[in-house]
Amino acid sequence: MSGYEDLNFAKLDTERSKRTGFPETVFCQGKKDEFLIDIFKKLYEANGEVMGTRATEHQAALIKGILPNAKYDEVSKIITVQKNEKTLVGNIAVCTAGTADISVAEEAAQTAEFFGSRAVRIYDVGVSGIHRLLSKVDTLNEANCVIAIAGMEGALASVIGGLVKVPVIAVPTSVGYGASLGGLSALLTMINSCANGISVVNIDNGYGAGYIATQINRLAVNGKMENEK
Repeated sequence: MSGYEDLNFAKLDTERSKRTGFPETVFCQGKKDEFLIDIFKKLYEANGEVMGTRATEHQAALIKGILPNAKYDEVSKIITVQKNEKTLVGNIAVCTAGTADISVAEEAAQTAEFFGSRAVRIYDVGVSGIHRLLSKVDTLNEANCVIAIAGMEGALASVIGGLVKVPVIAVPTSVGYGASLGGLSALLTMINSCANGISVVNIDNGYGAGYIATQINRLAVNGKMENEK
């Protein structure tokens, strides 16, 4: 069966976008320099674009050495290489409980943007000052889905889930003091939420949230286009 390129150390899924609508992305953390270079080069040749997550500044410099149009964001730790700018469609709201959660939020937002979705950022609206969140409810309900990112006790997702009519993707973060257990407390809160319409991804998994949100956003955009015909 074809559909991948064998580099011996990696088998690149060059036809993933045909099957799923999304090209293969690269988890950069822990990869040897020469492996990373070859993977980015081959994926760019195959797809005309490539994104890598959890990248270091050193890794970004390596990629820029072979693909000068590569961009690196220090907050999200994402490397992107694109030939053309994309027209972003739809509306995904990306919310954080606090500013310490923004690195995960930017991974989510920039993932969604790389895949063609418009992301609206609503940061620092945690439950300790709930009036900040309540002032944004109309904006939240304009979105096709909401990503709720929180550490500590992780209550933000439940509160948003009780306020909006759209799906909520909850992302627990490893932000918090000792009893937060590296994000486990937030994860348990989110998967035990009494609010409806909430799904949960893994701790600090902004990429996973941005991917799922884009799938939802695409369905909503396509549905609206069909209704307008």
